[in-house]
Amino acid sequence: MSACNIKRILFTFIIFSFVFSNKSSLPNNFVYLDDFIPNVVIELRYNSSFNFLGRNVDGYKNNKCIVTQNMAEALKKVQNDLQAMGLGLKIYDAYRPQIAVDHFLRWANDETDTLTKKEFYPTLTKRELLEKVYIATKSSHTRGSAIDLTIISFPPSKQESFKIENQWDCSKGNSGSQRDNSLDMGSSYDCFHKISHTNSVIVTPQQHANRLLLKSLMEKHGFKNYYKEWWHYNFIEEPFPETYFNFP
Repeated sequence: MSACNIKRILFTFIIFSFVFSNKSSLPNNFVYLDDFIPNVVIELRYNSSFNFLGRNVDGYKNNKCIVTQNMAEALKKVQNDLQAMGLGLKIYDAYRPQIAVDHFLRWANDETDTLTKKEFYPTLTKRELLEKVYIATKSSHTRGSAIDLTIISFPPSKQESFKIENQWDCSKGNSGSQRDNSLDMGSSYDCFHKISHTNSVIVTPQQHANRLLLKSLMEKHGFKNYYKEWWHYNFIEEPFPETYFNFP
């Protein structure tokens, strides 16, 4: 066998090993959601500056959405129901490592950092974010069976980029130009304000109807909504109810 052929074989083996190790790196019963739902739209906000920290969050290395397999199977049923209407799911966050939750807590306890106040918590102090449990020491996301999501039309339209210097008050709702190509839910993701309560009375009838569409389909397939956040759902039959994970 020539030296050239040996190099090709070694190169192929290295590439195969790298791909295999990446696919095998998740704990048992965890999967990448787009392996189950190839056409799902994933926009992990904590893997960018478009979030209440204004920077990439610790533990987020890429835009790969990780969930428990049981939850992925349930989300696929939701996606199938939406596809019949020309719609689909868009994911903001799913599994969240404990190191990210710790990053949230450090940020919340730093009262000098108010970089994104107007966009995400216009009417609250950071102390109130902790007191009202918008930010907690433990998160159901870290157990792998919570998800933040919305509904999107297909094909997805482009959306305006988020810029720190061009924030708008999220408590005003989505009446103006949106930075999100999803259905209008009446408030933006991670808007810490009563307008984001699922049954808020300060959104329009159409915005409320969009929230109820998401809620009805998620409940149909085994999820429960967190009433303060129209986007947040917990998978009821979660496989790890007492375990908080910390893999990136």
